[in-house]
Amino acid sequence: MSAFPPDSFIVADVVPSPNHDERKDGRRPDMILLHYTGMTTGEAALSRLCLSDSKVSAHYVVFEDGRIVQCVPEQRRAWHAGVSSWAGETDINSCSIGIEIVNPGHEFGYRDFPLRQIAAVISLCKSIITRRGPISADRILAHSDVAPTRKQDPGEKFPWALLSESGIGHWVRPAPLDIAGRALKLGDSGELVTRLQRSLRTYGYGVDETGLYDELTRDVVTAFQRHFRQARVDGIADNSTMFTLRALTETRPAPLGAQRA
Repeated sequence: MSAFPPDSFIVADVVPSPNHDERKDGRRPDMILLHYTGMTTGEAALSRLCLSDSKVSAHYVVFEDGRIVQCVPEQRRAWHAGVSSWAGETDINSCSIGIEIVNPGHEFGYRDFPLRQIAAVISLCKSIITRRGPISADRILAHSDVAPTRKQDPGEKFPWALLSESGIGHWVRPAPLDIAGRALKLGDSGELVTRLQRSLRTYGYGVDETGLYDELTRDVVTAFQRHFRQARVDGIADNSTMFTLRALTETRPAPLGAQRA
């Protein structure tokens, strides 16, 4: 595939990937999905994203030194989300712009994200929102949010609080870990579990209200913690987790249509 003009002036290089197609039903991107590359080097990840046989791609790759490479034009549907869902929508690729952030991930020595890299992610997100917006803060999500049974990225080391301070994403200060009260865990059942599942589903997570704290519920709680309560990621819905979820629900941005009304 030949090179194309970058969508933003902050892009350092265009390295085209052949792995993309049309967004379905003319869907406008209104979500930004953040990943980590999960490979030993950024160059290896970039090569894989641009290899036709891999059948994966992303719109952008952000290197640890802050360099931004674009692989797919924003108007095209990159193949980054895989089997995923959010707020009842299952074609996340059609509604999102995917950003891969270079980090070896949990498999190859997960480490902190350099500040220069995070500054580049923030600048890129602001650029996308300016050009493609409106994009609601609560639709700037982790890969693990939309695929909690399969994915961990960008993980509990990703500094969502820093993004929020720059106006990117929906975030609240997590509730303290030491709040007394009952914690829900794998195997529990009853009305409290149903309420938890309802709250998670209302926020957008793909979980049904079964009243049983099954493996899916555990995985969703784990994904929630990786994003919003990073100090302890254990899949147990303690009061810290539930109070943080409640605060997010209460402070969630109004639907964009209501904001404009």
